[in-house]
Amino acid sequence: METDDQRRAIADIKRDMESVRPMDRLLCGDVGYGKTEVALRAAFKAVMDGKQVAILVPTTVLAQQHYETFLQRLAAFPVKVEMLSRFRSPREQTSILYALSRGEIDIVIGTHRLISSDVQFKELGLVIIDEEQRFGVTHKEHLKKLRTEVDVLTLTATPIPRTLYMALTGVRDISNLNTPPEERLPIVTHVGPYSPKLVRQAILRELERGGQVFFVHNRVNTIDAMKMHLTQLIPEARVDIGHGQMPEGQLASVMHRFNAGETDVLLSTTIIESGLDIPNANTLIVDRADTFGLAQLYQLRGRVGRGAVRAYSYFFRHKKLSPTIEGQQRLEVIAENTQLGAGYSIAMRDLEIRGAGELLGTRQSGHIQAVGFHLYTRLLADAVRQIRRLEAAVSKDGGKKEEIGKIEVAFASLTQPISMPVNVDLPIAVGIPSNYIADQDLRLRLYRRIADLRDETEIDALASEFKDRFGPLPEMAQNLFYQMRVKLRAETAGLASVSWESGQVVLRYPLNAEEKEGKRLADLGPGLRGGKNAYWCTFGENWRERLLDTLSVLTQ
Repeated sequence: METDDQRRAIADIKRDMESVRPMDRLLCGDVGYGKTEVALRAAFKAVMDGKQVAILVPTTVLAQQHYETFLQRLAAFPVKVEMLSRFRSPREQTSILYALSRGEIDIVIGTHRLISSDVQFKELGLVIIDEEQRFGVTHKEHLKKLRTEVDVLTLTATPIPRTLYMALTGVRDISNLNTPPEERLPIVTHVGPYSPKLVRQAILRELERGGQVFFVHNRVNTIDAMKMHLTQLIPEARVDIGHGQMPEGQLASVMHRFNAGETDVLLSTTIIESGLDIPNANTLIVDRADTFGLAQLYQLRGRVGRGAVRAYSYFFRHKKLSPTIEGQQRLEVIAENTQLGAGYSIAMRDLEIRGAGELLGTRQSGHIQAVGFHLYTRLLADAVRQIRRLEAAVSKDGGKKEEIGKIEVAFASLTQPISMPVNVDLPIAVGIPSNYIADQDLRLRLYRRIADLRDETEIDALASEFKDRFGPLPEMAQNLFYQMRVKLRAETAGLASVSWESGQVVLRYPLNAEEKEGKRLADLGPGLRGGKNAYWCTFGENWRERLLDTLSVLTQ
């Protein structure tokens, strides 16, 4: 049974696949939220339309999981599914490549092997990229070049900054899966300096309830010393080591023992980040977590808490050395976002911390220095909307000569200036007091979120979040939200400014290009006098409520 989010995402994807424009959609959802099911529906539709599907995954373990899932779900249909990875022998790979080129394989699931030059498709129609944050930009662009009309569906819990930014500005479409699996509980998260005492308590608590522990130590040269430390700290625990530099057979043996419950603590590098699903492991400990990326931390935390059992995660930094500013920010974000479905929020913060990178280049993160972030976002989103309207006009008119004038008008609209925000200047003190929220960086981030509000339901939601996180709103913060409400209604009414002059509220409209002094407006009633391109309002003591009511009237 699909969730409402899944139904919406499936409908959006089907509509994109039937459009004349190739699909480029981002599907964002946490572990267990049903991304694979949505991708499977998209793949089935592509195959039924006579196209081939390529599914790119970062690890062989994940490739095997998807291969088994697709085989099981599509067993009743005439769909040929294959896997291309190092789990296949050279002879098997050659056979699969030959069948792919002849169109005998409908769906192929693989790792980076799929991007090799010897992989040829007869009729590639859909590319699905799972855990997109694990791939470089050149990998993803290579698959798109295989066919100019290929549809692309990207699956991720924490999209990289550039991908998320492109989705937010309209360059890419986005679908969110926000409905958690039944009975899933939020993961209890601790952030702080390394504490052997706390490590012992955490491991013993997990062992007492019959569970297992992931301990991530991402330095191979010191991992043996860490094992000795853990063995001395918790002699009753069975500790095993696993990392990517071990022989493949030895690593497989380690993973098998842990999966079978023969090991209590798996001391490993970040190889556990993707593809592992061990329901009995519900405590995660990460050493020197400040040196990890934000998406890495979130993916690691996703290794635990996959069932109905309460899970715990511990992110430790060095007990003596201070982390970098960015490292401290990442730890704060992971500590703040412990709710179910926090992947999207974490990706948004990653975008703020690392920047959006280059939309036309290969950098997938980095800050735009010359233009303010919000002005740039607004300009870009406006340009994307205008270009899409132009494409629609060209597609609809089919290039007929008699319609060229209309298309030229649409093209000229690309150069039209963007509407400026309303200026609000009222006799009230607005802001977030430092005695309400002491952290200056956090206040700045919240100011940015307030500036991004686009309707009054968002205002109500953010005000409620303030109360939940920081307590009752002080007067200045209440005024700040009131001013945003005034601004949004004024923008809808087409005003240029709302100001306080000589004891009156003045509502001004912008001057048109051909107007020099503006036109006189008719009076609206008692206390609402029309002037040149403006209304002069005498509201009295309850001016705040009357101002909102008047703005509502002007929007109608």
